[in-house]
Amino acid sequence: MRLRQVTVVGALLGLLCVPAHAEARDISRDTLAPNDGWASYGTGTTGGAAADDAHVYTVTDRAGLVRALDNGSDTPKIIKVAGTIDVNTDDDGDRLDCADYATGGYDLKKYLAAYNPRTWGPARPSGPQEDARQASAAKQAERVALRVGSNTTIVGLGGRAVLKGASLQVRNADNVILRNLDLRDAYDCFPVWQPNTGGLGDWKTAYDAIWLAGATHVWVDHVTASDKGHPDAAEPTYFARNYLRHDGLLDITNGSDLVTVSWSRFADHDKAILIGNGDTATGDRGRLRVTLHHNTFESVVQRAPRVRFGQVHLYNNRYVVPEDAHDYRYSLGVSTESALYAENNAFHTPGHVEAADLVKSWNGTALHQTGTLFNGYPVDLLAIHNAYNSGSERDLTADVGWTPTLHTKIDSAAVADREVERGAGAGRIP
Repeated sequence: MRLRQVTVVGALLGLLCVPAHAEARDISRDTLAPNDGWASYGTGTTGGAAADDAHVYTVTDRAGLVRALDNGSDTPKIIKVAGTIDVNTDDDGDRLDCADYATGGYDLKKYLAAYNPRTWGPARPSGPQEDARQASAAKQAERVALRVGSNTTIVGLGGRAVLKGASLQVRNADNVILRNLDLRDAYDCFPVWQPNTGGLGDWKTAYDAIWLAGATHVWVDHVTASDKGHPDAAEPTYFARNYLRHDGLLDITNGSDLVTVSWSRFADHDKAILIGNGDTATGDRGRLRVTLHHNTFESVVQRAPRVRFGQVHLYNNRYVVPEDAHDYRYSLGVSTESALYAENNAFHTPGHVEAADLVKSWNGTALHQTGTLFNGYPVDLLAIHNAYNSGSERDLTADVGWTPTLHTKIDSAAVADREVERGAGAGRIP
């Protein structure tokens, strides 16, 4: 009996002695630190830190999240996400699946029969089934495409804040912070067939987990983005092409500018990050300034990132290609007028993926890289790329025309590799 009393008293004393910092820190009014990448340039990035108490929300379902977003208004606001929110739900919170969105007589079998390349040819789909697909897609977009306005912070509470099926769209907005969120499975029920894409045709999907279009001063931090639950590799093949259901994890396009992406995890996906959406989008010149640091790219096939036009600083990131990855294409995409400055990044690949596979160029001219580790050994990615270039593209030079000045401490690739493995992703903010 005395032993039990001592044990209980000891437990109570232990509770009394728990330090205050053991409780979860409130990160909702955090702002981006000075010099932390391009998003710190000029006015910096403060998100909704100036929100009054009436515009601080804790949301637990889609309806609450939509109300808090206020149709993308510019009013300073802080939105705290608690638990799992599935946006494929109706106004009563009941789950919606693809059949619930289908309208106008849309039927996948009829769609495939109508636009089979053998009979339809190379023309863009049109007619009753394409009209029905577009109407069905519009119904889904009403539920899953969520507009994020200026002066907004969206943070996850604790370590298990999940947005499932959502596409967070920051369009023509300024000063946005997205932190500590697990973004899963932005699943498109109604992909469109594009006969001329890539010469063989391909399926085109609609939703990025995060889409920045004309957005400025955006900080994405400790976010996890993946296809969790519905990998594209498990989808069937139609017209000899994988029936893709996901677009990008993070697309930064349409003149977006001054973006910092830090301590995040991008996983289990094909096309991860696109910076600049077209070779002819010359209005992007002088924009698309992006910093990517201390992020993990794991089981990502390509675009980690692919860059057009922008000045992109890529440092202290970790790349992991799994042993069973047989569809890996590349990590660093150097495209039209891109200026990619890569420092102290670490790559882990199986034996069939070589250092020469890590960089791919389309009309690119330059790549600055230093301090790269490949399976634990230092390599010069620029020299390797040029040595193994098939001749289809010009050799790249090391002069990208700029030197980054806005950055946190840059560690060696080996040190950063260990820190990122432990610290990147949702639920891992110190």
